[in-house]
Amino acid sequence: MAHAPTMVVGVHLVLIEDGHVLLGQRRNTSFADGHWHVPAGHLLEHESITRGMAREAKEELSIVIREEDLELVHALHHLDADDGQGRLQLFFRPRAYTGEVTNREPEKCHQVSWWPLERLPKPVVDYAAHALGRITAGDAMSVFGRPA
Repeated sequence: MAHAPTMVVGVHLVLIEDGHVLLGQRRNTSFADGHWHVPAGHLLEHESITRGMAREAKEELSIVIREEDLELVHALHHLDADDGQGRLQLFFRPRAYTGEVTNREPEKCHQVSWWPLERLPKPVVDYAAHALGRITAGDAMSVFGRPA
């Protein structure tokens, strides 16, 4: 008998301005140290997806995004997470935000920088690069990886 999967939900912020996307270089984390990644985090228990995304934006970047200003631009079923657990990765784009982008977690993020979408830095987190490509192509959802 098959069991319903338990999945971690990741929320990701896609800030694109003038063809450039904001990425942070990870450090001192348990995942992808040294790699570039969109600002992201995990949904907390009893938290809505929009509240989680707004919280992560404030915690990581010092920007305030109203929940109603978040647009879901891509859903990614991540099949082969490093820990063997499937993940649902949700990518949001804000219609508006207030504040200035600042790296508020220097202990976890070496630097944040704007990169041309057609020339992402290396190394970049593989599923994030995949999702950015699909977002640019206008695809609302995709599957990445292979079953564990």
